[in-house]
Amino acid sequence: MSFRKLALRAFDALAPARRLTVVEGDSLPGSLPFRRLVLAREDDEDWCVGMRCPCGCGRKIELLVIKEAKPRWDLKVDAVGRPTLTPSVWLRDGCKSHFWIRGGEVQWCD
Repeated sequence: MSFRKLALRAFDALAPARRLTVVEGDSLPGSLPFRRLVLAREDDEDWCVGMRCPCGCGRKIELLVIKEAKPRWDLKVDAVGRPTLTPSVWLRDGCKSHFWIRGGEVQWCD
C-alpha cells in the first residue's frame, strides 16, 4: 500500500464521521464534496448516492438506491446525519477499493 493511501486512512480514522447532503433531482452534481455522501432525491424518491472514493484516487462513485435497480444499495441515516450503506462498495477496476460505510465511517475490507 502506498504512503498516500496509508496517510489518507490515518486521516480518515481521526476525522469526524462523514455526513449526508441531499440534493434535489434524479442525478448527482458534477462535483462531489470531500468526505461527504450526496443523495439525489426527486419528489421524495431517493435515486442514487454519490461520493468520492475514500482511497484518494478521486474517482466519483455512484450507487443506485431506487428499489427497481440491480445492483442497488440501502441507505440508512442515524439521528445525527451519519450514513450507513449496505452492501459494501467494491470497485472491480481502477483502484479496486472495497469498503463499507457504517455510521459515516469507512471500514476497509483488506
